[in-house]
Amino acid sequence: MSELNKIALKILSNGKGILAADESNGTMTKRLDSVNIQSSPENRLLFRETLFEADSMRDCIGGVILYDETINQISNDGKTIPSLISDTGAMPGIKVDTGAKDLANSSEEKVTEGLDGLRERLKRYYQLGARFTKWRGVYNITENYPSKLAINSNAHALARYSALVQEGGMVPIVEPEVLMDGEHSADECLTKTSEVIQKCFEELIAHKIDLTGIILKPNMILAGNKSKIKISNKEVSSKTLECLKKSVPNEVPGIAFLSGGQSELEATENLDLINKNNDTNFIMTYSYGRALQQSALKFWSKNIKDIKGAQNIFNHRARMNTLAAQGKWSSELENK
Repeated sequence: MSELNKIALKILSNGKGILAADESNGTMTKRLDSVNIQSSPENRLLFRETLFEADSMRDCIGGVILYDETINQISNDGKTIPSLISDTGAMPGIKVDTGAKDLANSSEEKVTEGLDGLRERLKRYYQLGARFTKWRGVYNITENYPSKLAINSNAHALARYSALVQEGGMVPIVEPEVLMDGEHSADECLTKTSEVIQKCFEELIAHKIDLTGIILKPNMILAGNKSKIKISNKEVSSKTLECLKKSVPNEVPGIAFLSGGQSELEATENLDLINKNNDTNFIMTYSYGRALQQSALKFWSKNIKDIKGAQNIFNHRARMNTLAAQGKWSSELENK
């Protein structure tokens, strides 16, 4: 077992998931504005620190993805944020891409940038305590997209990123997200997501990536949010498993789903059904942002001094998702 494989398994095992707290300052400003809280470095830290000190960090969270601002901040008790996270038993991680930009010769599509200077940034993040990283590629489904150009360009970038990360002794999260925005059917999502993931692994293998030392972070298979034909949770489960079984090599230790605009409850219920029907060797868990944080954020915004109240809400959501990651969740548990 390689050191990278050990890190990946430590993050994912025993129903633990990943807290995605890597929102950019712009995204975090929108979230805080929506609950009438000023977006200052102090307030962004205060909310995140509230989550990082919650009891469920020890039982439910195996890793936390940070943003550049946060990994450099100091907690109220004088600890670095990576130390605060490590003390709970979770692994600190870091988002390293610099965002999705217009793709040349296909300007309605995006390609993720951030490879320039990445080797040097990775050395600094490792020294700060990060042991895994994240890079996200995004793809829209329309009549003409995603194009081969977008699929190939993002897969190549994800592979080059992964090679540099593993060179630096960290585990790369590979996140090819087929967005749920649009009118597409679930079957179209299945086809395109399969194509995207298969191309990613083609590039990862070409770049000699140790597949036992990565974490895949894909979308679930869903109909577009504007589609007239929705599918059941059972169909989400079966189509997602179909996609992964034909697209992901067996060496990959685990899959941590993104929530992708699902509600908190939808993200939990779909994860649970995927695990109840999981007939693969893959660990299947969660890497959620809003689907872990949103209710806690709304509560916290009403009284930022009620730390315990916000933590209790976060603890509940984390515990529900950890049960779902083991196929042990039920709707009755939501009210206990």
